[in-house]
Amino acid sequence: MYDPTVARLTYRALLGRRRALVLFALPVLLIVIAVAVRFFTGADDQVAANVLGGFALATMVPLIGVIAGTGAIGPEIDDGSIVYLLSKPVKRPTIILTKLIVAIAVTMAFSAIPTFIAGMILNGNGQQVAVAYTVAALVASIAYSAMFLLLGTISRHAVVIGLVYALIWEALFGSLIAGARTLSVQQWALALAEKVSGEGLIASDVGLPVAAALLAGVTVAATWYAGQKLRTLTLAGEE
Repeated sequence: MYDPTVARLTYRALLGRRRALVLFALPVLLIVIAVAVRFFTGADDQVAANVLGGFALATMVPLIGVIAGTGAIGPEIDDGSIVYLLSKPVKRPTIILTKLIVAIAVTMAFSAIPTFIAGMILNGNGQQVAVAYTVAALVASIAYSAMFLLLGTISRHAVVIGLVYALIWEALFGSLIAGARTLSVQQWALALAEKVSGEGLIASDVGLPVAAALLAGVTVAATWYAGQKLRTLTLAGEE
């Protein structure tokens, strides 16, 4: 269910010059913020949790997920080169799963690792804050990648839709409407972070069992449906 050639092409597309600049810019900004906060406020567990929760998990992880998830397949569909790939003797689920694995790997590398580094800078992992948010970034990377890969498969406006979800639904509505937080990958990931961290530092509106079930369900459903849409695209191309 993994094709090295598809993976190599996908990595090359995701780590091209323009996308790589954006992928590197967000983690660098997080590290700069962490250094500045540590310099001016010293080591503070609550401040560290606020920075990692407010910027790393709420902004950086979903944005990188949008770039990696949609970029794994969207450009190939837009320029028509996906037809060449679909003409090869590679199963459609293999193409989707390979691209998903690559998108997850890129999202994790550019979000979870900088999150851990920033957490260590902020408070040296006091109260397990750095580890907690790293775990949250890892699991969120999986769900975001699957969701945005699906968007890249079904819509030419996947990036815009992804940004609307990440910045408006999760960041804006999620801060104002309690019900919106229940349907938020960020909150599901926070449920795991809450379990790992010190008591009272991190809170989620979703219980851990529900959050784990939703993370798994969304990932599986999005991956399956992306495979179905790719099969439909193949038939359209043959016609």
